[in-house]
Amino acid sequence: MEKMSRVTTALSSNTISGRTMFCHLDAPANAISVCRDATQVVVAGRNIFKIYSLEEEQFVEKLNLRVGRKPSLNFSCADVMWHQMEENLLATAATNGAVVTWNLGKPSRNKQDQLFTEHKRTVNKVCFHPTEVYMLLSGSQDGFMKCFDLRKKESVSTFSGQSESVRDVQFSMKDYFTFAASFENGNVQLWDIRRPDRYERMFTAHTGPVFCCDWHPDDRGWLATGGRDKMVKVWDMTTNRAKEIYCVQTIASVARVKWRPERKFHLATCSMMVDHNIYVWDIRRPFIPFATFEEHKDVTTGIVWRHQHDPDFLLSGSKDSTLYQHMFKDATRPVDKANPEGLCFGLLGDLAFAAKESLISSDANRKPYPGGDRRYPIFFFKKPDQTEQFAHVSSALSVFETDLDSNRMDWFVKTAQLYLLSGKPFAELCDHNAKVAQELKRPQVSTTWTMLRIMFSDPANLPAPGLNHNLIKPGTLPLMSSFSMKEMGSGIGTESRLERSKGDSRQDNSHLEPGNSHISNNNEENEETEGSEGQAEYMFGDAELDDDDLYSMEHDNQTEEPEYTLPQEAFQLRHEIMDNPSAPEHLQQDKADSPHVSGNEAEVTCLTPIESFSLISISQPLFSPHLPASFFCPIVREMLSYYAEQGDVQMAVSVLIVLGDRIRKAIDDLTQEHWYMSYIDLLQRFELWNVSNEVIKLSTCSAITCLNQTSTTLHINCSNCKRPMSNKGWICDRCHQCASVCAVCHHVVKGLFVWCQGCSHGGHLEHMMNWLKSSAHCPAGCGHLCEYT
Repeated sequence: MEKMSRVTTALSSNTISGRTMFCHLDAPANAISVCRDATQVVVAGRNIFKIYSLEEEQFVEKLNLRVGRKPSLNFSCADVMWHQMEENLLATAATNGAVVTWNLGKPSRNKQDQLFTEHKRTVNKVCFHPTEVYMLLSGSQDGFMKCFDLRKKESVSTFSGQSESVRDVQFSMKDYFTFAASFENGNVQLWDIRRPDRYERMFTAHTGPVFCCDWHPDDRGWLATGGRDKMVKVWDMTTNRAKEIYCVQTIASVARVKWRPERKFHLATCSMMVDHNIYVWDIRRPFIPFATFEEHKDVTTGIVWRHQHDPDFLLSGSKDSTLYQHMFKDATRPVDKANPEGLCFGLLGDLAFAAKESLISSDANRKPYPGGDRRYPIFFFKKPDQTEQFAHVSSALSVFETDLDSNRMDWFVKTAQLYLLSGKPFAELCDHNAKVAQELKRPQVSTTWTMLRIMFSDPANLPAPGLNHNLIKPGTLPLMSSFSMKEMGSGIGTESRLERSKGDSRQDNSHLEPGNSHISNNNEENEETEGSEGQAEYMFGDAELDDDDLYSMEHDNQTEEPEYTLPQEAFQLRHEIMDNPSAPEHLQQDKADSPHVSGNEAEVTCLTPIESFSLISISQPLFSPHLPASFFCPIVREMLSYYAEQGDVQMAVSVLIVLGDRIRKAIDDLTQEHWYMSYIDLLQRFELWNVSNEVIKLSTCSAITCLNQTSTTLHINCSNCKRPMSNKGWICDRCHQCASVCAVCHHVVKGLFVWCQGCSHGGHLEHMMNWLKSSAHCPAGCGHLCEYT
């Protein structure tokens, strides 16, 4: 290797100074790295590879390493690292699988020094040893890690992680021979560079790919990891088993994690999608960032602290083609804008309220505690001072419990389980749901379902009132087809009233003969049973019907009307009564005789010992009784909004699904999506998974139907050869062994199969549960410490 020399001179002062500044890059950056004395930064990407000098007021471009008329893929960088011991040595990970080293001391324009092409796929990470000048480690998408001695032309060691992809590799800062590697399958492995045949330790760190890891610069045993599960975890590696000691929940997948210098509990993170900000967390308070940098307009791809002993300057590169230097004193402090009060409802209606004690009026009956109220300690940040230390501030938590009997949610669970939303005709769905609501003592909801059936059903398809009640019942004439007129005086012209019966329906003995029908009433009034499947019946007095009513009638008491006889099948043409084109011109009523009812060649005779009835037939209606569905849409929309505002989003969503296209276009998509999300959230909180999935399937909102289509792919490895399984079956293509063999009983698993994500061994659910109750080691004998959660 040629003798290396510096490109630029060091700063005249040992104190790092500067301000928040940025510069525009020629292309998006994939990674950045800073030199040892914090005066220069290298930016690498697919189409950029430059070195910038960090001046007092700006970035100054010093060197462009992409030379040649047509740069090769070796210049397309996925990662870059500047050696912290040798100031002119750089290493890059190329997207074509090459590992390239660069000597900035070369006199020629092309600074490329060595080229290693042993990896078969993209190299994701390169890492120099912190104290060894010539030791370089790489991790690739092919699942292998390679250790290079820069004095040789090829790698000296190859480490197989037995996984599909290595996402990050990091040498330990305190342990000379140890490095950590993170993998696509959620595992983290610790290796000794002297023993490339087997890892020293492996544990499952995340429920998904682990994108990054970083050793603590001061504490020897702390390792921070970040993954797709949106979590940053800190592990204590000094114990026999890796122990999770801190966990930070972020809002997006974690792409980079870097410990903050001189601050034991601070680390910086950035996301690989969705979130563009850089967060600095205090791991002791994981629910709100300690500081936030919000300058980037696209995903941040690389972060690095400017100097290993300076906590005040952070450098970052982004896909928005900018390079930033952030001053920590200019960072946004989210805790300053955080609401000091908290309010939350419990599943059963309990209310919890937390606030600083200074905001809550003191209770005279409560004795103050010398150290503050410690019954429910909740800690808040004070405004950060110069020492960046936060004080513990106690808060009071008040819990207001509701009466269980008055606020039980059993009706919600039973309704969700019993409602029918599809699979039957519309009228049957409405009737069934109305019956369910009636049984749960929710009469308003039951009535709503009944009204929806009446509004949107085809009148020809409505069930006849008496068909479900043995078909012979007093007063079972079709609704809006016949009216029974009850005399209140000596003549038809006397004033009558509208009556509704108040008892249960009672069927009297009846006798039916061909051509005649005799029904005894025993002076019982016509009855309507609320919630029944039949239609309601009403009695209208003659004073309420005139020429301005819905139907025109002709009646003449002077001429006797000929009698009509019943056909052989009394109910064959029951639904055609309203379609009768003509009605008898005369109807005569005689108190001594039974009344005669004309209509579609049918006669109903009612024997009334005390009072007589005048049954008047109707002629052609003045307008069509069937209204289009759009006529009722406005009032139904208001009804759904009412239920949603009252908190009964279950009713709003259920009606929305049952009505379907009849009402869907009348409600905007955002409102529908909000109702669906609220109802699905409630169902999942009550663990009604099947009902929740049915609602998702029946939804027509694209944002809802995709909820059960995510995270459905399962990648598995063969438990024998550790290679990824194909999608063709359970037989491994390489070793021709069945992957679903129980490690305890050694039989093929044909039911529920559970396996360890660390070693890929598994078996019957009950067998594995019983085994892990008494032993922590894998039953297959591989030595892995399995854990059942």
